[in-house]
This record gives sequence, C-alpha cells and structure tokens, in this order.
Amino acid sequence: MTIRMNKFAGATALALTAGLVLSACSNTADNSANTDDAKDKAPATVTITDNHGEVEVPVNPETVVALDNLVFDTLSDWDIKLAAAPKGVMGSAWPEYTDDESVADVGNHIEPNLEAVVAAQPDLIIGGYRFGSYYDDLKAQNPDAVVIEIAPRDDEEEFSELKRQTEILGQIFDHEDEAAELTKQLDDAIAGAKDAYNGTDSVMAVNTSGGKIGYLAPVVGRALGPVFPALDLVAALEAEGDNDHKGNDIGVEAIAQSNPDWILALDRDASFAPEDREEGSAPAEELIKKSEALANVTAVKEDKVVILDPNFYLTEGIRAYTTLFNEIKDAFANA
Repeated sequence: MTIRMNKFAGATALALTAGLVLSACSNTADNSANTDDAKDKAPATVTITDNHGEVEVPVNPETVVALDNLVFDTLSDWDIKLAAAPKGVMGSAWPEYTDDESVADVGNHIEPNLEAVVAAQPDLIIGGYRFGSYYDDLKAQNPDAVVIEIAPRDDEEEFSELKRQTEILGQIFDHEDEAAELTKQLDDAIAGAKDAYNGTDSVMAVNTSGGKIGYLAPVVGRALGPVFPALDLVAALEAEGDNDHKGNDIGVEAIAQSNPDWILALDRDASFAPEDREEGSAPAEELIKKSEALANVTAVKEDKVVILDPNFYLTEGIRAYTTLFNEIKDAFANA
C-alpha cells in the first residue's frame, strides 16, 4: 500500500513538474512573441544628415508636410500623401496636390500660412529652399514634428546635392532602390550630354521674364549656371552674376555681341498661369527668335536654341535636370 502511494505521489509530482515546465516555456514564448509584436509596432526611424546636422526621422511618417519644391516630383512619383503644401508656388505642375482639397494650402514663401502647417499636426516637415528662412519658426511652432532641410547647399556641387537629397528621401520613405535608380539616371544623362558636346561650341544661358531676356552666368546663374561645369561647356560670355530669378543686368546687345553657338533658355513666365505672369511676358522662343538684336547670332540663325520645360522654374529637382540633360544631349547630337 505504501509502495503504491509513493508511486502515485511520484507520478503526480512528475506531472506537476512537467506542467510547470510547459507553462514556463509557454510564458517565455508568449513574452517573446509579445516583445516581437511590440518591436513590430514600434515606429522605425532612420538617422539622416540634413543641412543642419544629424536628425532621427520616422520611416514612412504618417503625416507629411512638404515645402521644398525640389522634392514634389519624387514624392508624387512615390505616391506620398501630403497634409499641407505651398500651393502658391506650385503652379500647375502637381495637380495631384494642388487640386486636392484635403491638402492644406501654406500659400507662398513671401507670406506663408504657417498656421496651416501647425493645424496639420505633421510627423515630418520637409522645409528649406524657398522656405529656408522659416526653419526656426517651423521647429518652434511644431515641437512634436521632425523638421528637416535637404535642399542643395549653396557651397556644394548642385547635382551631387540633388542625388543626396533623393537618397535621403529614399531612406525616409522606404524607396531606396527607386532613389538609386533616379541618381543613376541623372548620372547617365549628364554623361550622355557631355559625350554629345563637341567641346568647342560656345554656349549662352538666358532667362526670359516680363518680355525681357536676361543673362544667366555660368556656375551661379539660376537653374542653368550649374550646367556649365557639369558639361565643361565653353561660355560665350563670362560676366559676374548671381542666381537672381530674373537674370542679371547684362543687356541683350552684350549677349548678341558674344555670338553664342548655342542658347539655353529658362522661360520663367511659362511656369505660371497667364494672369500671374510678369507684365509684357511672351514665350521664350518668340522673344529670342524675333529679337532684332539677336537676329545675326549663330545660335538663332542655325536654330540651336534649347528651351527648358515650361515648369522647370518650379520643379528644378532631380527629374527636371535629368530631362534637361537628355534634351541637351539630343540637341548636341542632332546639330
């Protein structure tokens, strides 16, 4: 009898012990699963270096405000929803944002409606470029948001900066492969245009606005200045200049006297609706080809004038430049 009771007690003890072990394992597994779930639910972040230093940014942020025109093409192509944007400086280039009433209007950089940014309660604000002077205001007014500026820096090479900007966007929005492809396309376009250039033809960059033709200086001139060093172009005229959006104070007679073999032209007015254009505006092609002062210029006589995309003044991002370099390549190759 005693022996039977001991065997029963031993079996019971074994069963209890096994149960406790299984229970412990189960609890451990549950805790591990819960930990994994918590990790999965925790928002991922990436550390990027923007124009102000290292910043920890959420990956695929839920609510995004973008103020930098240079990023709109990329964000649009990646189907990134925006909570607010500066529709006053977007023209008709991005109707998916400007025509969407759910996207709050921040207006323009001259008199921005920064309250619209605050009301959007963003997780991420992509500032900079035309809105660079509002960086401190954006940070102060939106303490729960991450504010970054990734527009090309003034003291750096333009196209390396555009590639850097694109790579950062790829990290933030989990589109790194697409970002790499965009940078490759830009590199290929630059290489193609450089190969197509004969190395000797002189080139002039101009800007048309309000019915006037302005000079854009190599390197520093708005939009087209950086194209000169990228392609090693021979400048028809090397005068002092800056990145003024209406061109520099060089008369059309001086442009004509330099007799360029090629003219690259940025039509600033074309980016805007007719009612918003400068008084006296006319298409760049018309202004250049009908100009009496330019009538005997080689570029005009031989139809070697490249007019930028009408929206270039607004876009100016990596896609815009890739398209431009491909257009220049084709023009050089077909001359």
